[in-house]
Amino acid sequence: MKPIHLTLPSLILAIGLAVAGYFISETLFKSKVALNTADVKGLAERRVEADLAHWTIGYAVAGKSRDEVPELYKQSEANREKIIALLKQNGFSDEEITPGIITHSHQEYRNEEQVLVSEKHTLSGFVSLETLQVRQVAGVRAKLNALIAEGMNIHNGAPTYKFTKLNEIKPEMLKEATKNARIAANEFASNAGVEVGGIRYARQGGFTVRDVGDDYSDSGKIEKDVRVVTNVTFFLTD
Repeated sequence: MKPIHLTLPSLILAIGLAVAGYFISETLFKSKVALNTADVKGLAERRVEADLAHWTIGYAVAGKSRDEVPELYKQSEANREKIIALLKQNGFSDEEITPGIITHSHQEYRNEEQVLVSEKHTLSGFVSLETLQVRQVAGVRAKLNALIAEGMNIHNGAPTYKFTKLNEIKPEMLKEATKNARIAANEFASNAGVEVGGIRYARQGGFTVRDVGDDYSDSGKIEKDVRVVTNVTFFLTD
C-alpha cells in the first residue's frame, strides 16, 4: 500500500506540470503571433469633377399698397418667364428647370400712436435648375447681369455642385489603398529583416469628398478630392 501513496502524488504533480506546460506554450505561441504583425495605413486619393449642379435664382417686386398687388403679380410672372427664357437660351431644357411659387408678404410701418404711416407689399418667387451640365452653370450666372440691368431685383444664389458617382470609384480606390498599405508594410519589414505575409485584419475608413483646397465644404466647387484610408494588419514571417 505504501508505494501507492507515493505514486499518486507523483501522478498529480506530473499532470499539473503537463497542464501548466501546455498553457505556457500556448501563451507563448499566441504572443509570438501577436508580435509578428505590422499595423499600417494605406491612402488613396482621386481628383474628380462634380456631375450634378443645383442652382436657385430668386426674384422679387414690391409696391406700397394692396391695390398694387394684382399688377405686382403680373410683373412677377413676367420676371419668372424672363429667367426661364434666359436658361433655355443657354442650353437648359424644361426638364431641368422648375418654376417656384410666388409668395406675398406684407409689412406695415406705424408711428408712436400706432397710426399707419406706410406699408410694403412684396411678391417673391424663384426658379430652380438641376442639371448634369455642370460647367454650363458657371457661364450662365454672369448673364443674369443683363436682367439686373433691366431693373429686375434678382438674387443670384451660389450653385451647389455634387459628386454622385462615388460607388463607381470605390472598388479601385480600396484596391489602391490596400496596395499602398502593403508597400508601407514591406518598408517596415525590410528594415526589420522580415517578410510580409497575408492580411490578418483590415478595416476600411470612411470615404471623404471635399472641394479642392477646402477642408470642410463638399458642394461649393466643381472640382473635388476624394480620399479613403484603410487600416491593415499584416502577418510578418522570418
